[in-house]
Amino acid sequence: MKTKYLKNVVTLQLQEEKCTGCGICIEVCPHNVLALTGNKVRIIDKDSCMECGACAKNCAFGAIGVRSGVGCAAAIIIGKMLGTEPSCGCSDGGSSGCC
Repeated sequence: MKTKYLKNVVTLQLQEEKCTGCGICIEVCPHNVLALTGNKVRIIDKDSCMECGACAKNCAFGAIGVRSGVGCAAAIIIGKMLGTEPSCGCSDGGSSGCC
């Protein structure tokens, strides 16, 4: 079963005009979020993106952007799994909850 994160919150963006279709982003994506269609990469499953940043870091053309290490989605997921309150340490400058 494929892991889905929070719906419609992923920061992943693709500037198709900059994409050359090299496909390196597809190779490094651990969740098959991207696919090559024709000569361009397309986002096919945005909600499966875990915002690791591998695609953006490996795109030599600057076609992909993502705020990797956002943390709040991970904090919510971990909180649900452990039965605790989410804490990503980004609100109020401390660890008093999630954004």
